[in-house]
Amino acid sequence: MPDTFPLARLGGFLATGLRDVTGDPGALESSGWWAVVAGYEGDLLCARFDDVRPARAGAPPRPGAWRGPAPHAWRSSLDRAAYGAAVERVREHIAAGDVYQANLCRVLSAPLPAGDDIDALTALLTRRNAARFAGTVRLPDHGTEIATASPELFLRRRGRVVESGPIKGTARRAEDLGQKERAENVMIVDLVRNDLGTVCVPGTVTVPELCVPEERPGLTHLVSTVRGELAPGAGWPELLAGAFPPGSVTGAPKSSALRVIDALEPAPRGPYCGALGWVDADRGTGELAVAIRTFWIDRHGGGAELRFGTGAGIIWDSDPEREWAETQLKAARLIGVASTGGQPNGGERSQHGADLAGR
Repeated sequence: MPDTFPLARLGGFLATGLRDVTGDPGALESSGWWAVVAGYEGDLLCARFDDVRPARAGAPPRPGAWRGPAPHAWRSSLDRAAYGAAVERVREHIAAGDVYQANLCRVLSAPLPAGDDIDALTALLTRRNAARFAGTVRLPDHGTEIATASPELFLRRRGRVVESGPIKGTARRAEDLGQKERAENVMIVDLVRNDLGTVCVPGTVTVPELCVPEERPGLTHLVSTVRGELAPGAGWPELLAGAFPPGSVTGAPKSSALRVIDALEPAPRGPYCGALGWVDADRGTGELAVAIRTFWIDRHGGGAELRFGTGAGIIWDSDPEREWAETQLKAARLIGVASTGGQPNGGERSQHGADLAGR
């Protein structure tokens, strides 16, 4: 049987001893240490824990604690043809002046064997695909079992200083990142500047780093940093209201991109493309990642599915085949780890499975 007691393994901490759960963002300004899960569609879960201690993102799992789906069992909410057609539809919206960019995503899902523990998946992801914001939130009584290998900072708060680290522009190698990827990033940086500007002291929002290449296992991203000083009276409720959902996984202008996404994506994103992290209300600190490179368990009808989202930023210069390939690149390695229990060659075997999902 899997472990089912509530825990959060985030930001170098292991939190147990669940005290209470709320959907009120104002609780993050009260007291205690909180795990935070904000779903893309707007649902918020804040869980306060009493026992919080330093811990690694992925402790060694028990043998057999994670088996994962069969490598070829994965199916996609949008197949290759449908995704390509959706890319062209986004380009039509861009030509009409509705948006400059929209992030188009698909959700992969596969049946999950009984007894798998989501925290054991985090341990495997940490071993095979080290990520800055790797972690677990396991609250089965609240329908939340998430393992993340996110590389992207959504919001970091240290007192009154807030920071965001949008990722936009992805390729297999740094030399493959060109003007198209840089344009993606700059558009989203401008959006994030505007988002933070709604809750920060005027004139304090800056961009210390723009379009810095960062290598990750199997791919390279362009990463920027946006920083500002919170206005008097502003806190987590205002930050979330002003900046959520993250600009890098929506598009610009954000309100128009959200409408385009809603019309084109057939499956809800759930926790994918939301925010996941921790807040220490006593110290006025916290760190929320964008919930990309993220798995979650959906339990229904006595069974369970493992789900994973992948997407790409679409601009006027986007080519449907290249964007499909980017979604494949982002998914293949992690799907391989989750599908094989971290066995060697999992990424190569799952790449074939991901292709099957797109037919």
